[in-house]
Amino acid sequence: MGGVRGVTAARRPPRLAAGRARALGLPTRGTTAPNRLRRVDRWLTSAAWSALRAAEDPLVVDLGFGSSPVTTVEMYDRLRPVRPHLRVVGLELDQGRVAAAAPAARPPGLAFARGGFELAGLRPVVVRAMNVLRQYDEEAVGAAWAAMAGRLQDGGLLVEGTCDEIGRRACWFAVPPGGVPRTLTLSTHLPSLARPSDLAPRLPKALITRNVPGEDVHDLLAALDLAWERAAPRGPFGPRQRWIGAVELLRRDGWSVLDGPRRWRLGELTVAWPPRPPRTS
Repeated sequence: MGGVRGVTAARRPPRLAAGRARALGLPTRGTTAPNRLRRVDRWLTSAAWSALRAAEDPLVVDLGFGSSPVTTVEMYDRLRPVRPHLRVVGLELDQGRVAAAAPAARPPGLAFARGGFELAGLRPVVVRAMNVLRQYDEEAVGAAWAAMAGRLQDGGLLVEGTCDEIGRRACWFAVPPGGVPRTLTLSTHLPSLARPSDLAPRLPKALITRNVPGEDVHDLLAALDLAWERAAPRGPFGPRQRWIGAVELLRRDGWSVLDGPRRWRLGELTVAWPPRPPRTS
């Protein structure tokens, strides 16, 4: 995977396991729960708005929906206000899960099918692949990104990352068709947050082993923890105001922080990837 300071697609990615009919990948553990992916869906309604509105075919793929289709159904309901005639297809390698999800389909807008990283031959404008790569070796991430991003429509977006079991901590990359991450987003339930680096266990697979000194993600989390401490005087006004203050300090220190207070107040932080750390004299 890429160089020491950043994360890029692998030059010679290993082959991904192929199931029947050349569906690429391995079945997920299947863990899911209602509202688990609400944070990424909320972000998507803003980040993918222009792409969905402009797409001639507003197709969205939810890869690896798990043992229940509930989060795919929720995604469909949350994105419909952006583009009322969009289509969402939930994909799983396990044919039994696909069959079990069939009663939740809403033709023609919501469907379920068998597929993996090849996206069942579909060309979506958005792919959500949350908690899918966690079970893979880090060396396989570049190949998975390339396979999925290579199927995107022009201007499309792959969202790949990890969250906890109840959706209070989530981190994800936004990957455009070229297969190289554009942004990294951290999203958290602020009232239960002790410090920003508590998000580290939910980093995307490509970063989970890179949270060590000298790596971009470690430096970012360390700087955010420091900003959180510096913003402690805002604590009496609540964790939301403290988070906003910390992100403001991070931007002031020269990090490539995107968006503004409207997103920050939701417990979000999005940075360009790789992030631009402050210059040292």
